[in-house]
Amino acid sequence: MPAAKTFWGRLRTTIIQTGGRTDTVQYYSDWLLRRFEEGYVLVRNPRYPHLVTRYDLSPDKVDCVVFCSKDYRPILPRLHEVTDRFPAYFFYTITAYGKDVEPGVPPIEAGMETLKALSAQVGRQRVAWRYDPVLLTKDYTIPRHLETFGAMARELAPFVDKCIFSFVEMYRKLAVNMPGLRPVLPAQRRELAAGLGAIAARYGLPLQICGTDQDFSRFGIRPSGCMTLETLGKANGVVFKERAHRGMRPGCHCIEARDIGAYDSCPNGCRYCYANTDPRLAQKNYCLHDPASPFLLGGPEPGDEVHKADQRPFAITARLDDPVLPGF
Repeated sequence: MPAAKTFWGRLRTTIIQTGGRTDTVQYYSDWLLRRFEEGYVLVRNPRYPHLVTRYDLSPDKVDCVVFCSKDYRPILPRLHEVTDRFPAYFFYTITAYGKDVEPGVPPIEAGMETLKALSAQVGRQRVAWRYDPVLLTKDYTIPRHLETFGAMARELAPFVDKCIFSFVEMYRKLAVNMPGLRPVLPAQRRELAAGLGAIAARYGLPLQICGTDQDFSRFGIRPSGCMTLETLGKANGVVFKERAHRGMRPGCHCIEARDIGAYDSCPNGCRYCYANTDPRLAQKNYCLHDPASPFLLGGPEPGDEVHKADQRPFAITARLDDPVLPGF
């Protein structure tokens, strides 16, 4: 087991997120690792593409690296290049859906085996299983969700810190991308929450909901944000000073993070995806990727204005009595 690292005497200043706008791990792992090796990344503003932010990716500038992915296989052999240097936390999304809903995502069995390998490498306290979004169609019914979730929970409970689920948000574009989608009505939400909560309790799996202010605590479901300073600090043996958690959207109670990905660039083609306008556009943009570029897509363009990010301290202190963490 590697020696513990306490990060004594360091200040960390920014939470870097990779996977909110695109599945960086599954499709852009070489680029991602190169960015950490070179120590910086350039990110275009989604609304104003010529406004570019430069983030420093050095241990004295980053509080924690938060990964989100549906397939960690491409990065597992080299993941230590990040975890040896930075605190980290991992969200792994594995759902009940097949290729009809998630065309580019590995089968459930493959995803679970990869999650177990990730957990063995980084420690279960740094891995959260995301079962989201929960959506309903004629094929994906409440009984099917509960049956699939039960089988997965039995397998994954010993390998994760917790499980997080959410109900699908009915974005307007889903009417085109997924016309068979049905709204999850209030009574159906209660039925699903009760069933998922009972299954999670059976396997000793902490369960919480994401992206809503609805209270399902009567079913044993925690309402807290999924990416909080408490969660990240406890997982990595460090202590953060208190800081407001503004969230990413209404109903979200997560700490603010800096996403280094780009919208309309994930080839997975998930029908419910909010980050892709159109799967065909995502495939087209994927062809613009250059692993050697500091940008995820393309390179510098005339008229670009590059601004250095204001990476203010979160003031972390080391918790010296924590156990040794895998990967540290």
